[in-house]
Amino acid sequence: MSRLFQLLRSVLFDIHVYASMLVLGVIFAPWAVVSRKGARAACKTYCRWVLWTARWMVGIRTEVRGPVPKGEVIIAAKHQSFLDILIIFNALPSARFIMKRELLWTPVIGVYARRLGCVPVNRGKRGAAIAKMVKDVAAQNREPGQLVIYPQGTRVMPGAEKPYKVGTAVLYEGLKQACVPVATNVGVFWPRNGLMRHPGLGVVEFLEPMQPGLKPKAFMKALEETVEGRSAALMREAGFDPGQPALQS
Repeated sequence: MSRLFQLLRSVLFDIHVYASMLVLGVIFAPWAVVSRKGARAACKTYCRWVLWTARWMVGIRTEVRGPVPKGEVIIAAKHQSFLDILIIFNALPSARFIMKRELLWTPVIGVYARRLGCVPVNRGKRGAAIAKMVKDVAAQNREPGQLVIYPQGTRVMPGAEKPYKVGTAVLYEGLKQACVPVATNVGVFWPRNGLMRHPGLGVVEFLEPMQPGLKPKAFMKALEETVEGRSAALMREAGFDPGQPALQS
């Protein structure tokens, strides 16, 4: 009975997540159209609203650990669910994301992503996609901020393995900025698949910055070891063994 009740709460929560996105998107639209500041305020408001309602609707509390970057840096983050996007965007002062191109055509998300200066990537054309990503990032770099990239390219379930992609190293070498690795365990509570949301403490942790100058191969090795190692520790803290089969829902 308790699992059925949690599932019902989860379904209602998910409906509320997308309904709130639409409502706030429309309310802030006049300001967002004329000002990037308005678009950012809309997204910050949405993040804070969902993080607050997650606590009492489905029992998911959230926590940010480590020093939050303020200047121009690359954020290389573990990506497990929509929740880590919300936590990271809410924590950073001026974030924009490397995102898959298909999202530009989704209602609300696409409009606000464009206004924030997010950089779309065509994942189907690897070489051309990386070259265009670097060009688009350079064009967007007129406004300082934190560039968030997911090195694995997509959401990865707790317990699943997926290789890190070279695009992060290309940006690191080309921009000559520090890269801040980010670990998380949020997929234990808000899985990428299914409707069930599990109570607990979802953590996003900003780790020690990796300064410019590392060779691409050494950079990628250190990045993966750092993010995966710390994410595994956070998942164990949440009661999930990263060595067991991937968590589905």
